Parts: sequence; C-alpha cells; structure tokens
Amino acid sequence: MPQFTRLLRPIAGADPAQGTLSLRSRLVSREERFEIGRTLRTTRPVSALAPWRVERDRPQVMRLINASHEGRLEHLIGIRVGRMIGSPYGFLRGSAVVMADDVARLPVTGITPVVGGDAHLGNFGFYRSPEGEQVIDINDFDEAHVGAWEWDLARLTASIWVAGRENSQTDDTCRDAVLACVTAYRDEVVRLADEPLISRFYERMDVTQLTETAHDPTLQAAIRRAARAARKRTSDRALPRFTSATDDADGDGAAGSGRRIVAEPPLIERLDDDVAEQVAQGLDEYLTTLPAQWRRVMAWYELVDVAHKVVGVGSVGLRAYVALLQGTSPDDVLFLQLKQARRSVLARYVHGEHAWHDHQGQRVVESQQALQTVSDPLLGWTSFGGHQYYVRTFRNMKGTVPLDGLDAGALIDYAGIVGSLLAKGHARTSGASMISGYLGTDDAAAEAFASFARGYADQTEADHAVMVAAVRAGELPVDESATGSAFRP
Repeated sequence: MPQFTRLLRPIAGADPAQGTLSLRSRLVSREERFEIGRTLRTTRPVSALAPWRVERDRPQVMRLINASHEGRLEHLIGIRVGRMIGSPYGFLRGSAVVMADDVARLPVTGITPVVGGDAHLGNFGFYRSPEGEQVIDINDFDEAHVGAWEWDLARLTASIWVAGRENSQTDDTCRDAVLACVTAYRDEVVRLADEPLISRFYERMDVTQLTETAHDPTLQAAIRRAARAARKRTSDRALPRFTSATDDADGDGAAGSGRRIVAEPPLIERLDDDVAEQVAQGLDEYLTTLPAQWRRVMAWYELVDVAHKVVGVGSVGLRAYVALLQGTSPDDVLFLQLKQARRSVLARYVHGEHAWHDHQGQRVVESQQALQTVSDPLLGWTSFGGHQYYVRTFRNMKGTVPLDGLDAGALIDYAGIVGSLLAKGHARTSGASMISGYLGTDDAAAEAFASFARGYADQTEADHAVMVAAVRAGELPVDESATGSAFRP
C-alpha cells in the first residue's frame, strides 16, 4: 500500500475534526503558509504531477472491482456492471476504487483539505438551498475525506478528457477543456486565499450566476434547460411518479393514509416487514442527528412507506432506501433518501486500516457541509441492520448539466466552471494559501494535469476493455438492460 500518511502530517497535520481544538492555539500566518506552498515547487515540482505510468505493482483492475462488490446486494451487481461496461465514462464513474489506488501512488504536495474523493465531471450539479434558491456545487460525497487536493483535480481532469472523447471531441478540445479547468481552479484558489476564511463560506453560485459565468451559447441554453428540469424534481412532483393510491385510503387527508411507493423491480423494490421496521427505527435515530429547529419541523411528519431504490453507478448494490413522509395534509409530502455509507476509497491511503470516523454516514454529512457553501438542512445519519447510512432530502431540485449535449465550446466553458467550484470547496476547508503558493500564477500546473489527464483517459479505456472482456468471459454477472448512457444522473 502507498505510504501516503507520512507525507501528510509534516505540512498540513491531521484532520482538525479528529483532534482537540482550541481558540488559543498559535496559527501559522497566511504568508508563512504561502511560502510553504511556494517552497514545495522545488521539493515536489509541478512537473511531477504530469506523467501517468503504470507501476509494476499496480493491482489487477478486476481484483479491485470485485473487492468493491463485497458486501453489496448480490442481485443488483449485474446492474452496476451493466452501467460500467456501457462506455469508458461509465467505467470511470463506477471505478473510484481503481483511481484512488492509482492516484495514491503519484507524487503529492502533502497539502490536505477535505476532498470530494469522486470529483468527476458528472458529480457537480443543482440542488435547493435552505433559502429555496437553486444553486450549483459539488454534489456527491460518498468518498469524501481529508486527502490530497491533487487527487480531486486529477479525477476531475481525467473525467473531462474521457467525457470529451465520448462526445466525439478531439484530443485538442479535451486538452483545452482540461487547461480551462485547472486554470480556473488556480485563479479561484489564488483569489480565495486572500479572502477571510469566514467569507469563503458565503461564496456560492446560483443558477443566475452560473448562466452569467458561462460564455458559450450552447452551454447557456443547456444550463437553462437543466435548471428548469431540476426545479421540477421536488417531493410533491415525485408523488404521482413514485406512488399510487391504496385501497385503504379513507379520503379524509389523515397522515399515513392513501399512498404507497410503487415497485419497479429491480430498480424500486418493496421491503419485507422486518426490513421496513428496521428502516423506520433508523429514521427515528436519524432525527437525533438533526439540529433542534429541524427536529421540530420533522415532528410534524409521519412515515407512510419505504422502499429500496437503485441510484447512480458507483452506489449500485449498496443499500439505498427512499421513505415517503406526509404532514398534516395530503399535499404536504416529503421524500427522504437513506444511502449506505462505507469507508471512503481514499481512507486507507491517508491513515491505513485504522478508521478515523466511527460512523461513515456522519463522515459523508460533515464532509458535504464542509465542501458546499450551503447544504440540505435535513442531512443526518443513522445505523440499522448492521450498516451505516446518511440521510438526505430526495428530489431536492437535484439535476446536472447534460454532458452528452456539450459541443467543444460548451465543454471547455463548463470545465472552467467546475474547476472553479472545486477550488471553492477546497478553499473552505484548509490549505488555500499553500495551494496558492504551490500553483503560482503560471501555466505549469495546467500543462501537467493536461498531460496526466490524457494518459489516464487512455488508461481508463484500457481498464474498461479489461472489464468488458471479463463480462464476455462470464466472470461477472451483467444486466444488459442497464448499459444505457453513461451520462445518466
């Protein structure tokens, strides 16, 4: 295993959330931290970020994929495999465990903010803020953890190149998109490093700002369409889509009557009574993790029904439930999602086999709250049936800019936007001054990541071919109906 732990602590220290904090601790000034970053350009040159070479001891891809399947619901693994073999981008989405092992072998600066851990191009999107505004930010945190900022940027830039090729873009266009991404990341980190830390937590990008930031007309149109569609993804709109009236509906509007979630096997499955009771008990425990004002709000909702619902690519096979809640009138409904949380794929490369986090759902929630400017106020965590979960609002105006509709200009434009969003997240946690000092104001980092991204795009295509061959050889189950667009949300 790469011994990354010893590179972390001399520069950035362990995660502050894991130690004792005091307002009386002496701080290292921004100027000192900037100089640490600048010095790192000599000891760990930017050019060292560029090459992608397969190490002699690189684990076999299928060994890592099969290991990631352990503990999943076996009857759903074929869906996950189907979604991964559909294309190299689908493979990339589902193989965070592979890339984590790869990037952990690369040179690192040792600057360690909270990172997303799975910052591919499709994991940025819209959602509803507590104030009811539609904002865009990093939007997936299953693998979030303290780690190297380079790991996030490597995954993001590689995904841009892979997605660009999938959209029939030339390698020159993919390169320009990666350069735009890294340049925007650099410029945003440099800007935010000069801002008070508390001010960085007020930095957000809503849909209006996003549209104004985009310059490409195709991208502007795609943003407007995607934002309109996302605004319709709410609990009340989901009610007729996912539920039906039951025979015992009494028509008086009483909470808990009249609706049940409709099964659509294998994507939506009814639960037996024992599992449904476990989910219900887990939701009761979840309430204790909410702030007091939101516990009072949730006290006016009653659990009506629960079901298992498959989501995403990387998450397929993990336990994921959707719960229907109803308030004191039949039009006051709320869907919650419970997703199984396991150790981040990054964790073992940061601190070995000893877990920092007692509860992986809590890790996901706290990482999300650290990386996003504003987060779902109903985020919480729970445990039941021997597994840990995080809980969030389902159908919370979530949506993404459709990647399969991006032409060359739109891809380059959007790559710059997500690079800026990634920088905002990193700068809100720790290390902005050091990253700023390391990146400087030249284009060395952008060129280095462009070189890496092309090499890793080639690697992703080769790894995808290995998995396809394994499926053809009968070594993996596959649901061929799942091999649709890799760009699906």
